[in-house]
Amino acid sequence: MREATIARELVVHAENRVGILANIARLLSDQGINILGVAVIVQENQAELHLMVDAPNYALTALRKADWTVEEREVVVLELPHRPGFLRRITEALARQNLDIQYLYASAPTGAQASLVVLSCTHNGKAVQLLREL
Repeated sequence: MREATIARELVVHAENRVGILANIARLLSDQGINILGVAVIVQENQAELHLMVDAPNYALTALRKADWTVEEREVVVLELPHRPGFLRRITEALARQNLDIQYLYASAPTGAQASLVVLSCTHNGKAVQLLREL
């Protein structure tokens, strides 16, 4: 397992409507910013877009300049082998330490050797220390 790290995620808050993600993706790509991971959560008429990008400072500036409501959050990022049982291993370890996962998103293409996992829990620093010991 690769080392767990603390990273910054950008969270865009907006009224939900068709094309929000397309608009944000266009804005960031026009700035040469690569989206590494994304999760979209919609509740009623509100959208929350969680973005992992390769240049968070530039992305934050570009999004705010375009009048998006955006905040930075601390998250845990780790790369796991893409084999059965690794997500179970980390989530059970977090549960044993009473670290409540608030949200998690992950992805790995078929045939990939690794998956990228992004999560936030009740104590991200403690989670990183724990995951580094696994």
